[in-house]
Amino acid sequence: MTEAVTADRSSAAPVVITTIAGMRAALAERRSGAEAPGPAEPVRVALVPTMGALHTGHVALVERAAEIADVVVVSIFVNPLQFTDPSDLERYPRDLEGDLAKLAGHGADIVFAPEVDELYPGGLTATRVTAGRVGGLFEGRSRPGHFDGVLTVVAKLLGSVGPDVVLFGQKDAQQVFLVQQMVTDLDMPVRVEVVETVRDYDELALSSRNRFLDERERRAAITLPHVLEAAESASDRGIDAVLAAAQSAAMGEQLVELDYLAIVHPDTFLPVDDGYTGKARVIIAAKVGDTRLIDNAAIYLGT
Repeated sequence: MTEAVTADRSSAAPVVITTIAGMRAALAERRSGAEAPGPAEPVRVALVPTMGALHTGHVALVERAAEIADVVVVSIFVNPLQFTDPSDLERYPRDLEGDLAKLAGHGADIVFAPEVDELYPGGLTATRVTAGRVGGLFEGRSRPGHFDGVLTVVAKLLGSVGPDVVLFGQKDAQQVFLVQQMVTDLDMPVRVEVVETVRDYDELALSSRNRFLDERERRAAITLPHVLEAAESASDRGIDAVLAAAQSAAMGEQLVELDYLAIVHPDTFLPVDDGYTGKARVIIAAKVGDTRLIDNAAIYLGT
């Protein structure tokens, strides 16, 4: 039986589709104009890839997608390829019903929620997209193979849905860079739109992992946005001043264990040279208790 969708953004919840064949059939029906009484208009499809455990940051992506597309697909799939620690994969929160409730009324038409054996029917695929040099730096150094897994599943989702535009949050800056690089290098017919990081009342970047922080750890976690603020405040004095200010802001909180702090060029995601002036991005990762968090901010080095 073919899975179909009737787009109604005022409905209580989006339609859930669990198979690639069903996903393609539903969108083919929409694109054919079968539901339109008159001549068919081009139907623009947006994809918001997620691993579930949705929060306000995800909702912002969906709302932006609804502004620029006729059909909004939100994928919910906990991708085993991008986890290097099996225990991290096991404890990743899964709550499809809760996620559907959070999406209701925000513009999502379809939730594509395949099981692992739907995307990887023969087991975890041997053919993978390689993230290259940048994929082994920063997050990739701490989580070997992570970005190969991310790019592989994003490529599979793009192939399954065939969207015109795919949306990601700026919080995952390295992921955004690598997805944009993949789309360009492999001539994929999709536009990548990046939505600014959504922050909580205390400026902590929203993340599905924030739920693992206890009260004391949550207070300590705001060290990350404080580091970025310190870096930005020193940006007119050059890279050495930025790093000194950022490192000073990172010190003194015992619950925060810094993994990396770097300043990268936005066009290459490689560390900028001493004396560089121009657009740059400060990136940070740290463990707060047992929870690993990342954040970043755009700065301009020099006057």
